[in-house]
Amino acid sequence: MYNVKKICIVCFLLVFSFVPMQAQAESETRMIPADFSSLAQKVKPSVVNISTVKKIKGGGRVFRHFFGSPFNDREFFKEFMEPSMKNRPEQDFEQNSLGSGFIISKDGYIVTNNHVIENADSIKVKLYNEEEYEAEVVGSDPKTDLALIKIEAKGLNPLELGSSDELNIGSWVVAVGSPFGLEQTVTAGIVSAKGRVIGAGPYDDFIQTDASINPGNSGGPLLNLDGEVVGINTAIIKSGQGIGFAIPSDLASGIVDQLIASGEVSRGWMGVAIQDITSKLAEYYGIEEKEGVLVAKVYKGHPADKAGLKEGDIIKEVEGDPIKSSRDLSATIASHKVGKDVSVKVVRNGKVKKFSVTLAKRSEMEPGSLAAGQGYDPFGFQFDEITSDNAPKYGLPGNASGLIVTDMKQGSKAANTGIRKGDILKEVNRVRVDDMKDYNKILGKIKDGEYVRMLFVRNNHRYLVVTLKK
Repeated sequence: MYNVKKICIVCFLLVFSFVPMQAQAESETRMIPADFSSLAQKVKPSVVNISTVKKIKGGGRVFRHFFGSPFNDREFFKEFMEPSMKNRPEQDFEQNSLGSGFIISKDGYIVTNNHVIENADSIKVKLYNEEEYEAEVVGSDPKTDLALIKIEAKGLNPLELGSSDELNIGSWVVAVGSPFGLEQTVTAGIVSAKGRVIGAGPYDDFIQTDASINPGNSGGPLLNLDGEVVGINTAIIKSGQGIGFAIPSDLASGIVDQLIASGEVSRGWMGVAIQDITSKLAEYYGIEEKEGVLVAKVYKGHPADKAGLKEGDIIKEVEGDPIKSSRDLSATIASHKVGKDVSVKVVRNGKVKKFSVTLAKRSEMEPGSLAAGQGYDPFGFQFDEITSDNAPKYGLPGNASGLIVTDMKQGSKAANTGIRKGDILKEVNRVRVDDMKDYNKILGKIKDGEYVRMLFVRNNHRYLVVTLKK
């Protein structure tokens, strides 16, 4: 009898000693919320609907069919079949688009995607209470697809930016926006992956989520369960269900701060050409780990050159942060302000060296960053400088000048201009171009989104004008 009681007491103690341990384990794991209603109500006043109007000049019958009502077949056939319709004058059309955004200040600053408001003639913002405002563009950054707009209002409900770096794969997130114009739509899911590169731009670093994101969600917030913005919804894969992408808040916050301060984004520039470490390069340089990037070229007179970096150096760290790839280095340097002294650790001939590099402002085309006959310009043209030495090669007189087109990148803007190999670029925005230095200098002064007019000469007598948006 005594033994039975003793056994029962031991069992009792074991059970009750296990209960708090189990409760503690559950408390350390954030379980699935019972619902998201509290979060939805909290952020509702801060998420806005954005509608834009863009005027399209001309466009003809094809434009009216594809951008008009897709169900109006009768009008389509009238257009093509009735002779009286064929000769009518071209008309201007208005292209409407919808997107989302979120308020970040009580006085009306709103974050959205650049592609939502790009080239819009008018922008309207509708709040959750149906109030509408005309919005002005404060600034935008096409490279990261971010934009900042402002409405004249006070006492608004801003959202706080959280840390996307602290976001874990598998964490619950909520997307809010206006998919297909359906305002204040809330969807939930998890973080599927981080650091996704989808070919959208040079600073790809997307959060992937299975929270439903659809056309119209662009610019809306991706939120953690504390109601903090950890991403800006921006892209989807059309053929994929449950695959959406958001710009990390840690990347967006610095850009937004610059847009508020100056209306534009200035990125740090070292002045080097870089490439990833391949197995063969690692073997050649005697590197055990393939992390880091190789300095393939140091541009004379630029920050890296002034600091003492050399071709063949392998950059391992910037400001103590490890550099794993060329994309990693580009994003890291671009995240620092112009004029900042950054610590750069490199490996040179097997020895570790440290340099302090004072970053300069990076323009679209840094002088010397594209030499004649090397690489393509932002539009897809490849040029060669015409000199007295190579003029006969192109069948030109010895005193000829300008840049001759030697190639055009397939699928680029240049490839669709009608310009041919052998055409000569003479002017950009009515400024004479004699060499690559002139060309790089002119392009460096032109902002993203502005139009560039280029004057070409064909066969020494035919002038061609090409207009492209930078």
